[in-house]
Amino acid sequence: MKSNLTLSLVIILGCSMAGVSCGPIAELKSFSDADLTPPVLIKVCSLSPTEIELTFDEQCAAVVEGLKIYPELEISRVNTHGQAIILTVSPQTPGSEYTVEGVVEDAGGNSLSFITHIYGYNPLIPELLINEFTTRGAGNHPDVVELSILSPGNMGGVTLYQGTPDNWRDRLIFPPFAVAEDNFIIIHFRPEGLPEEINETEAMNLSGGLDASDDAFDFWIAQGTGISGNNGVISLYEQPGGRIIDGVLYSNRTSESDTTYRGFGTLAALERADELLADRGWIVSFDLARPEDAVNPEGSTGTRSICRSSLSADTDTLADWHIVPTRGATFGYPNSDEVYIP
Repeated sequence: MKSNLTLSLVIILGCSMAGVSCGPIAELKSFSDADLTPPVLIKVCSLSPTEIELTFDEQCAAVVEGLKIYPELEISRVNTHGQAIILTVSPQTPGSEYTVEGVVEDAGGNSLSFITHIYGYNPLIPELLINEFTTRGAGNHPDVVELSILSPGNMGGVTLYQGTPDNWRDRLIFPPFAVAEDNFIIIHFRPEGLPEEINETEAMNLSGGLDASDDAFDFWIAQGTGISGNNGVISLYEQPGGRIIDGVLYSNRTSESDTTYRGFGTLAALERADELLADRGWIVSFDLARPEDAVNPEGSTGTRSICRSSLSADTDTLADWHIVPTRGATFGYPNSDEVYIP
């Protein structure tokens, strides 16, 4: 076997050196130019109650007989639009999790088998804001984020990130449950792992645990270790891969803090800031995000929260936010307009 391989190589090189046109050289070049890379699935989301979009890194076609959705949804049509494949399906249950399984092939015959998850299209998403948060919690007041409900609706599939969809440390996908105007949801990012730390979808007084509220829906980040204290992004989306609802950029750094990551200190922090801008969740003074455009968490503690005004102004800038005095945090209730003065 070894001698045959050597002989073939000698023949190829000999033709090349002699300037003779021969099959092996042409075939070798053709092989080296061939597309040998399978498609990559980069995004999946529900476009409507009866449409699911799968986006790949190149144009490809679905192997129709290999497409399956669990719990079962009937697939009535498969259309390709550029790099996206759109499935027309029977109506989804809002906020319910579905598994999509299939095979796609590109023009070069390279195939990808995939299994991914989507959440049923939710036409009843309420108006929401990230309303109050702490990143430097300690002791009996660990890190939390509060969402304010501005209109009635259903939370099914709504997704909260510590980070952004493409770069996150913690993610919470809400199950389907009804909310009313003026409700609050408190997300606890550093649970103790107690059995009484219950995700509430009906009554508000079921959960125990540190800073649980009887007047808000409590949710707990499983195995959460807290929110980055000095530098980060908190963002809220309609569903994984969906449109942004709200976001906040915070940092105690400056553009001069480092030269490698535009002052944000790490590649992850920079990428999250840039993604928040790209999704139009934050407005900055110049073309690129800088730490100076962020809410500064300096002075905040577990009881000196970072919050909006009592009227929940929302300009997607640092002007919306202030730090309240000691013991001024109001999780589960309207925000305080008092400002912490060092």
